[in-house]
Amino acid sequence: MHTVAAREAGETAQRIDLLPAWREAPCYTDRERAALAWTEALTRLSEGHERLEVYDALAAEFSEEERVNLTLMINVINGWNRICVGFGLWLDPSLAARRAA
Repeated sequence: MHTVAAREAGETAQRIDLLPAWREAPCYTDRERAALAWTEALTRLSEGHERLEVYDALAAEFSEEERVNLTLMINVINGWNRICVGFGLWLDPSLAARRAA
């Protein structure tokens, strides 16, 4: 669902394909890396990521309001992912496109 929307918004296939390797891939900005690291730290709390170090990098790139908004969106998306996984839900991107039209 999100990759379809990203492509429609002009995101390149290369950046989408390289997302799993965001730490090594040269196509992401420091700001994007900070957001991705924060997302990963909050999503994988049980893995013991160093949250404070990641937060410092986030604070260097984002205002306080932006950090709050990003954190809220991470929370919302993680919540929806858990609901969908828990109930075995899947949204077919072509069905979503038809509904939007």
